[in-house]
Amino acid sequence: MPRLYQSSPRITFAVLAAAAAAFSLMQSLVTPVLPTIQQDLHTSAGTVTWVLTAWLLSASVATPLMGRISDMLGKDRTLLVALAAIAVGCLLAAVAPNIGVLIVARIVQGLGGAVFPVSFGIIRDEFPPARVASAVGVLAAVIASGSGLGIVLAGPIVGALDWRWLFWIPMIVVVLVGVLAWRVVPASPVRTPGKVNWLSAALLSGWLVALLLPLSKATAWGWGSGRTVGLFVVALVLFAGWFVAELRSANPLIDMRMMRLPAVWTTNLVALLFGAAMFGVFAFLPQLMQVPASTGYGFGEDITGAGLLMLPMLVAMAVFGSLSGPLSRWAGSKAQLLIGAGLGTLACLAFALRHDEKWAVAVGGAVFGIGLGLVYSSLINLIVQAVPPHQTGTASGMNTNIRTVGASIGTAIVSAVITSHPAAATGLPAESGYTMAFLLLAAAGAAAFLVALLVPAAKRVAPPATTPAVLPELAPVEV
Repeated sequence: MPRLYQSSPRITFAVLAAAAAAFSLMQSLVTPVLPTIQQDLHTSAGTVTWVLTAWLLSASVATPLMGRISDMLGKDRTLLVALAAIAVGCLLAAVAPNIGVLIVARIVQGLGGAVFPVSFGIIRDEFPPARVASAVGVLAAVIASGSGLGIVLAGPIVGALDWRWLFWIPMIVVVLVGVLAWRVVPASPVRTPGKVNWLSAALLSGWLVALLLPLSKATAWGWGSGRTVGLFVVALVLFAGWFVAELRSANPLIDMRMMRLPAVWTTNLVALLFGAAMFGVFAFLPQLMQVPASTGYGFGEDITGAGLLMLPMLVAMAVFGSLSGPLSRWAGSKAQLLIGAGLGTLACLAFALRHDEKWAVAVGGAVFGIGLGLVYSSLINLIVQAVPPHQTGTASGMNTNIRTVGASIGTAIVSAVITSHPAAATGLPAESGYTMAFLLLAAAGAAAFLVALLVPAAKRVAPPATTPAVLPELAPVEV
């Protein structure tokens, strides 16, 4: 079957959006059903959380790694490899006989993290300059919405079928998307020769595991235990080794020299902080809704009911992420970043202080969704405008990677805080645990807002007389 390179960017964008949506669903699809998986596979609560943590770790490493490979071998080819990894991982997860195989399957799925940076790179390569901001905004909205939509879809799928269909259905969709991508996504016009730094990938994996393992186990082990402290020390040593290796490498996995650009390091730090807040809300707000009403603060919702209460957040996220491009005529990417971070902070404060009524949670979710839609779109636009075309895959991959690292750290910390505040009578988490957790997420959002103040504004460039295939570099300027 021949490849059909279409001249219309709309067809390319539709395929990229479908690929991004399929992968982003995997972020949250299993979160509400971890207790069901735990019971079915006869494992412990601590072990089953690695179904989520393993995915985050894999995506954290694979995103910059595959982003680098895409710059070298072509974004179209790397997109197909990423989709194949998602499909194979879904197949393994759907037939997993035990928790070990399921965790391995989630690691394989995480290799599909290349979908995000590759998709943004293809948009920059193929779209007219005047349409790049809008296209990036819409795709970012698709990613953000997909990240939360899994929470809504999980309940009906498990209720009607089985938790294994949370992997069968995405596998079928990804295979179809892969065939379409092979036929219609054009070959990359920009490639950069180089080598892959496997040592950096190994060190990155090592310090992330050494950091997240004690964060997730500290409640059981004790924060002052030898294992906890020892692993934190190992994480620090491996991080230092990774940092030095990246600085000295001619082919760094994450280009620390690129991090010297004010627009790059500031947006990446915002991504780290807001990533922690975003995934903390996605992972634990549904759990708060499912706490039995007998505790005095929970709603006693089932998985489907908790998902429906998340709908205002998802709708607001999709709408304002899509509007980010058109809104840039009146409010630039930096202004949108500030507004989004501020709204996210206010929403987390609302979750902490006013979660006694369903309407209050729904309104807070809508506010958080507006903020998240604006933050997602503006972060990517700021990164795309700050680097030359041949570094688009690497730079956007770095940003996505750092956001995923923030998500994994935020999830581990929030989980530790909530589980360390059990109610004496029921053994369930006490309300104070959720309150403290959302206050911490609000603090992360506030820190993101302060860092966003340091982000340089991108120079406005007049559109060219002709439409080139590749967007020219937009140099950042200081404000």
